[in-house]
Amino acid sequence: MKLKTLTLFIAILISSCGPKTSEVSQDSLPSASISTSTPLISETTSETTSLIPSESEINTSSENPDSVTLDIYAINDMHGAVVDKNGNAGIAKTSTYLKNAKVEKENTVFLSSGDMWQGSSESNNTKGLLVTDWMNDLEFESLTLGNHEFDWQISTIETNQQFAEFPFLAINIFDNDTNEPVSYSKPSVMIERQGLKIGIIGAIGNVYSSILSYWVEDVHFITGSALTKLVKDEAIKLREEGADLIIYSMHAGYSSGGSTYPSRPSVSPLSASAISSFYDSSLSDGYVDLVFEGHTHQKTVYTDPYGVYHLQAGGYGEAISYVNLTFDKTSDQFSVNEADMVYTSSFINLAEDEYTNGLFDKYSELIGDIYSTIGANATQRSGAYLGQVVADLYIEKAVEVWEDYDIVLGGGFLQSREPYSLAPGAVNVSMVQELFPFDNNLVLCSIRGSDLLSKFINSSNSNYYVSFSDYGNTIRNSISSSATYYIVVDQYTSAYAPNNLTDVVNMNPPTFAYQLLTEYIRAGGLA
Repeated sequence: MKLKTLTLFIAILISSCGPKTSEVSQDSLPSASISTSTPLISETTSETTSLIPSESEINTSSENPDSVTLDIYAINDMHGAVVDKNGNAGIAKTSTYLKNAKVEKENTVFLSSGDMWQGSSESNNTKGLLVTDWMNDLEFESLTLGNHEFDWQISTIETNQQFAEFPFLAINIFDNDTNEPVSYSKPSVMIERQGLKIGIIGAIGNVYSSILSYWVEDVHFITGSALTKLVKDEAIKLREEGADLIIYSMHAGYSSGGSTYPSRPSVSPLSASAISSFYDSSLSDGYVDLVFEGHTHQKTVYTDPYGVYHLQAGGYGEAISYVNLTFDKTSDQFSVNEADMVYTSSFINLAEDEYTNGLFDKYSELIGDIYSTIGANATQRSGAYLGQVVADLYIEKAVEVWEDYDIVLGGGFLQSREPYSLAPGAVNVSMVQELFPFDNNLVLCSIRGSDLLSKFINSSNSNYYVSFSDYGNTIRNSISSSATYYIVVDQYTSAYAPNNLTDVVNMNPPTFAYQLLTEYIRAGGLA
């Protein structure tokens, strides 16, 4: 059934003209206890990390039936980083590394904390299917939904969910009409390793405003103390079902004060107040035993006030969070032996996995010709420079299409993504698409003069760029606060409620930033 669904979805993609765009107090649970000893973080670096453990490092839990050793690997915010780039290994070599780990280590667990699909031509053009296929092959246990899983609307999540051989998790996404959890995600999953039952709870963070509002207008996210209660209730349920260990995989994370890794000789402890914006530390009082984070793209390994470990491994395929722990069944205690991260640059020289390499051929028709040179870039172009170019292209396209309107300007929120700038030399579509990966169509909007002045012309947001039309240049210094004007932005900016924009008409056919920039480069605009 999944194969039929996938085949139909691929057929539809190929036939399209382009990318489409107050808390109840509860007693602490009698959970597994954490060893009081806090180990030093691994002293290995990305240059010296051993790829395959030595004989002395291979798990020997099978020799002791009363203990189980787990090796847990978590990926967050990969953003479609599927090929070797910027010194980081792509998915073909990551597959080899993780499959080696499966052979050498007795009880491995692979999971993800969200934002896996959006960000590259290879993944964007397959609407996440290439990455989901890869995760199927590696036998991931779960994917916690992140904000960017919503970038192609809920229907795309549902298509990937039907194809995935692992559950999508998000305990806190609810349907507005029924006020019930949505059908395309589960609150948790229970897995087992050598008789040890492991519950994994997933939650999306308070990231609703980071999603194009059109795509989530029928759902809402439970956050704050209400989310804490949901997670505690789910943890109680999992414990009653026999869970020995509970992992919390969340698409939210620590960001204040920068990385906690690797600037100290031991694991950093953080106070409850330091993490209270996204995590209620009372969850660590017997409910949650280990936390994997995401969304903030930080490299963090720390413990909270209850000694529970939290990890996040950057973004864009830079690293993988790794925890090795041993659970003693006789005492119901576990000890964390190692909490660290593995930089993918450390295994950049591994051979590429055959199945994973085959995925690029399997989806080649959807991916399209993204590697052929489309033009040249004469010098290093910063994200700011490119953002302004895109704003120029927005107004140029708008004046051409909507000539019956007096349009003042084009632009909006146009922050580039990783790698944030364009190096000199030959340019291809893949390079452009990763800088401006979002399929946000252009929209003609009306706006009051007071908002036009404060939100756009005199905006204090450094990621907002504007470009005036000829008409706009004649009136830019005489905008009336009470008058109504027309501007063109993309859907992300138009849907941002504080901008007070009213949509008039969408561009048809849909037109995206990377497409306009691609044609500009093809015409020699950056040469």
